[in-house]
Amino acid sequence: MTLENSRYKVHFLPGDVSVEIEKGKTVLDASYKGDLFINALCGGDGTCGKCKVILNTGKVDSLPTTHISEAEAKQGYVLACRTKVMGDLEVLIPEESKLDKSQILISDYPQFSGSLAAATSGLEQFEKKPLVRKIYLELSPPSLDDCMADYERLCQGVMVHANVPWEVLATNLTVLKRLPTLLRDAHWKVTATLGYRGSSVEIMEVQAGDVSAQNFGIAVDVGTTTVVAHLLNLSNAETIDVEATYNSQIKYGDDYIQRIIYAVQNNAMEIMQEVLVEDINHLISTLVKRNKLSIHDIGAVVCAGNTVMTHFLFGLDPTNIRREPYLPSASFVPPIKADDVGIKINGNGLLYTLPCVGAYVGGDISSGVLAIRLDKVDAVSLLIDIGTNGEIVLGNKDWMVCCSASAGPAFEGSGISCGMRAAKGAIEKVTITKNFDVVCKTIGNTPPSGICGSGLLDCLANLVRSGVIDRTGNFQKGIDTERFRKTDDGYEFILVDKNETATKKDIVITQADIQNLIRSKAAIYSAISTLIESMGMGVNDIEQVYLAGGFGNYLDIRSAITIGMLPDISVSKVQFVGNTSVIGAKMSLFYKDAYEVAQTIASKMTYFDLMSNNKYMEEYMSANFLPHTDIEKFPSVAEELMVP
Repeated sequence: MTLENSRYKVHFLPGDVSVEIEKGKTVLDASYKGDLFINALCGGDGTCGKCKVILNTGKVDSLPTTHISEAEAKQGYVLACRTKVMGDLEVLIPEESKLDKSQILISDYPQFSGSLAAATSGLEQFEKKPLVRKIYLELSPPSLDDCMADYERLCQGVMVHANVPWEVLATNLTVLKRLPTLLRDAHWKVTATLGYRGSSVEIMEVQAGDVSAQNFGIAVDVGTTTVVAHLLNLSNAETIDVEATYNSQIKYGDDYIQRIIYAVQNNAMEIMQEVLVEDINHLISTLVKRNKLSIHDIGAVVCAGNTVMTHFLFGLDPTNIRREPYLPSASFVPPIKADDVGIKINGNGLLYTLPCVGAYVGGDISSGVLAIRLDKVDAVSLLIDIGTNGEIVLGNKDWMVCCSASAGPAFEGSGISCGMRAAKGAIEKVTITKNFDVVCKTIGNTPPSGICGSGLLDCLANLVRSGVIDRTGNFQKGIDTERFRKTDDGYEFILVDKNETATKKDIVITQADIQNLIRSKAAIYSAISTLIESMGMGVNDIEQVYLAGGFGNYLDIRSAITIGMLPDISVSKVQFVGNTSVIGAKMSLFYKDAYEVAQTIASKMTYFDLMSNNKYMEEYMSANFLPHTDIEKFPSVAEELMVP
């Protein structure tokens, strides 16, 4: 039925969700309105081909695309982002196009022994004093002989019991207005909440009685793809619960540069902030309800994210980040009231963020360096966090340099024919035998739906090991296997037959996929190589390598070396350290001193801008080979591939 002002009803299956939307809006727009997440890695530009849906009934205006085959078109497939609503519709979202929030991986990666130990080895160095703490006070009642004012009496109690100098104490008008009645009703036995705000300590709240144990906070990893929140008990430095969701900004672009462009072109800066804050509020609300707490119990939130996500969180303009000379509006934002940006916790609760280093190295990396205490070690070490961008830090306690390589979203599944993010059903490991038999392992041990970053890397390594492709990445045309075939779009290799997949479609890797992956791995390697050479060092000078993030969780180190993404180093030097972004945020919330150390770390790191670095571009061109044009840089791979 046509609705007022040319609005139509779109009914989505299998979720049985219906929305009303204006004529001419896309099916993708309608899915967002219904809070349905469809894979649209390109942000709706029509370039990734991931948002395929099946049109059961209704009238649409669908733009032509090469991503829909003739066979798929006969089955009713269309691209959601290229299909305009021109009447009431019934749309089926197939399994391969769904983004299921329940599939997000949020563990601390306990399967790697020592991963958390490595990332928390320096905790004993910090005094057990959280950024926001509660202290119980039994104040002396006033008398004719003791006529100190109520607020000064409170401050005196804080000074004695919390060892906080009088001159740094501050408070808010709400506390001052309520204080006289509260103190007397509580018989001068109260709990004061103290929040650290740089050089001052704010008395955020005063409550009757002893509620000092009811002190909770939230640590958030504000990622480009996912947002992960940990509920923390600040009284005993324990993690209570964890929750995660996809970053809802995905609808505006898979990477943050696309999102900046979208925000500028559509005057949508406020929208970018709103959807991000909504995600954080949803996580906080879920954690609070599940653990039978109150929003009022949450006194602080610490967020760690890249520079652009930090800008969006505060509503800062990030447009200069993508323009020469690539400057953020602010690298460090002092603590503010969380309510000022719309985060719903205690009305006087504080929002802290970890400091950024440069345009493309953000607070998530400062947090990561804090987590592994790279600032305290003698050994020259590498911290590598691989995602849409590859952030790299090289150094030790005496010096640190860092950079960011634009690897592109290939390792998160974008731009790859059967790529997907790391979720249940994603192929995470691949083995190819000499007879070209393929063995795949999926996340969750379920039938495969696609292949994620670690699986793609593994696949590329095994393709070159088995001789399916040569060192240029090109398929060897003489391969004798039915898995190798030519299509209208070029050559491809079948990893999993459609009869064995969850989507009932072949999972393949194409020639275009391989070249895309080689470019991505080349960006990572050349960034690492540029940093090492810029410091006058060689690969053998690196004593320890830390791999952070979800991608590192499933990475096969030997495969990463075989394809030339990582330098040719001993596998024994590599250690997985999990989500160091959220670990550093937790450390900062648990320990005020750790938060201050993070600021020192950020100020200590020297940022290398690779965009204008000629050495980087030269190295990048040489690295577009498996593993490298100079095989002597990879002696173990030369031996593995039997290259003279």
